Order: sequence, then C-alpha cells, then structure tokens
Amino acid sequence: MTNSRKTTTTRNISAVADITDATEAEAVVAEEGGEEAVAPNALRKKELIDRVVEVSGMKKKDVKPIVEATLAVLGAALSNEETMNLPPMGKIVINRKKDLANGEVLMTRIRRSTKAAETGEEPLAEVSE
Repeated sequence: MTNSRKTTTTRNISAVADITDATEAEAVVAEEGGEEAVAPNALRKKELIDRVVEVSGMKKKDVKPIVEATLAVLGAALSNEETMNLPPMGKIVINRKKDLANGEVLMTRIRRSTKAAETGEEPLAEVSE
C-alpha cells in the first residue's frame, strides 16, 4: 500500500500580482449634492467575482454564490462591530459606528503587515498531507 500525498497547487499567482498592480490607485469617494459618488476605479461585486474567477480558475456559476455569501458574512460582522483578523486583508477594527436613516457609517482601522500587503507571494492554499 502506497501513501499518496495530496498537494494543492498555487494557481495564477502572477494573475493576483497583475490584478494588484492594476488596482493600486485608491477609490475616492466624493460628496456631490449630499450623496456619495464612488470613483470609477472602485471595486464592485461583479468585478470582484470576475477577479476570483480569473485567479481561481473556477467557473463563474460556482464562484458567485461563494463570493456573495462571503460578502454577506463580512457585512454582518461589520454591522455587529466585530473585530476581524483576516490575512492577507489585515486586522479590521471598528472605531465608531453611526446609524443613519438609510444605512450606517463605520469608521474603521485596517492594519496590514508588509508581507500581507505584497500579494502574489502567498499561495491560495496551504500544502496538505
């Protein structure tokens, strides 16, 4: 009987680096007539799904429900003012929360390590035995 090692390959690490390089410009939120207008380079859900499809190599129909569920869980955690430690995204701490008639404003602090900020260097999954 032979032992076979199951390994997880690193997929499209260069694609992650390319995506990161292409989106280094920050999204700017501008106040126009009392409403927030998001700059055109802001990451939208559709674009996030497309990037996950590109990096993971999975089909869009498989990725979309996972991304939507992840965003729902993160949104709920933010609303509950939970501190999150999510490498490589970083540690997210809610400093203040203000409830408005049409939503809420969260003042957050996000701390990232230098290594985590250099995306493209880490594999998508750890090698398992």
